[in-house]
Amino acid sequence: MAEVLVRYFAAAAESAGVEEERVLVEPATVGRLQEDLIARHGPGMARVLRNGSFLVDGVVSRRPEQALGVQVDVLPPFAGG
Repeated sequence: MAEVLVRYFAAAAESAGVEEERVLVEPATVGRLQEDLIARHGPGMARVLRNGSFLVDGVVSRRPEQALGVQVDVLPPFAGG
């Protein structure tokens, strides 16, 4: 089981109610983390993650099979302009 530091930004932080937390994930993949975060934080987080992305150790990923690193940033969709 991997412990990951998850940091939330903007709407993701609002949905989580915290700016960061440590999460235990098994298997340690983006898809499993996404499932866990939705189970923890509910429909608001599901909406954020539907079009948002994960920054895994500095690299953007939306692939469910992507392995996690030690830190993941949850990024909501950004408005253009």
